[in-house]
Amino acid sequence: MVSFSSSSIGLAACVLAGLAAAQTIPSAPDPRPLLPTWKCTSSGGCVKQNTSVVLDWEYRNTHVVGGTTSCMNGMKLDASRCPNAETCAKNCVTEPMNYADKGVSTSGSALTMYHYVKVDGKLTSASPRVYLLDESTGKYVMMSLLNQELTVDVDLSTLPCGENGAFYLSEMTADGSKNPGQFNVGGAGLGNGYCDAQCQGYCCGEMDILEANSQANVFTGHPCKGNNCDKGGCGYNPYGSGQRNFYGPGKTVDSNKVFTVVTAFKASGGRLTSIDRKYIQGGRTINSGSITGCGSESGTGGLVGMGQSLQRGSKFRPFSSAMM
Repeated sequence: MVSFSSSSIGLAACVLAGLAAAQTIPSAPDPRPLLPTWKCTSSGGCVKQNTSVVLDWEYRNTHVVGGTTSCMNGMKLDASRCPNAETCAKNCVTEPMNYADKGVSTSGSALTMYHYVKVDGKLTSASPRVYLLDESTGKYVMMSLLNQELTVDVDLSTLPCGENGAFYLSEMTADGSKNPGQFNVGGAGLGNGYCDAQCQGYCCGEMDILEANSQANVFTGHPCKGNNCDKGGCGYNPYGSGQRNFYGPGKTVDSNKVFTVVTAFKASGGRLTSIDRKYIQGGRTINSGSITGCGSESGTGGLVGMGQSLQRGSKFRPFSSAMM
């Protein structure tokens, strides 16, 4: 389950299953929090996966060797210290992360993410982004989802209107090595290789499984054909579709309580035909809406292109509460 909270005190929640810049070799191993997930089939049951979460590169501190001066110039490496990968690795070092200071903690199969945290007694914005990593390979978990379901339990009860607790997928490379125009020696183990349909990092297909707070939610597909992406996407919003009492505190899906989000990627003949949503709460299965179209197949790839992206493999990445 994943819990998103805007405060520095939140509820633990359990998962089923940034703009990346180049970087130097870390000074010490990154203390990635373990987060076991499960892969389930009707014939073999559920098998526990050896997985962890890794923070995106942009949250890390990269500085000169033996000093504290930053090697960054904005969101990019300083060209005077990092004219090439070899020189950069000699001049600069990346520190391991304190995940708690960045609003990320795990307990068993529960991942909790906070927008605001207290560091040295001061309340600061963390708003972390993490990816799911396969500890046995050191690469991002690849999920081939055509004719599959993705299930996640979430707790959004403390996330107010105006913020966004996002749980989504993007077609990043498994080793985090694709990062055009930047040096990249840290790979997936340091949260490298970010991409999305807004073409941050680089352009790639994106599937927003859930963008939500305690008052509203939506799920949206963003297919891409090359660098031509459907930035607006094709989404389903219960409230916007006329279901005014469907989601929220005390409503059919009660956001005051933990609920399960089930997303089914239905296909026929190897082509995605619909993305269907249902919720499970209090022993009830609650059907919601479906996405059956997604723009032009000849333009950004359409629903078929979204399915091709999902079949090639997408990386799971929850993103904490950020201002909407």
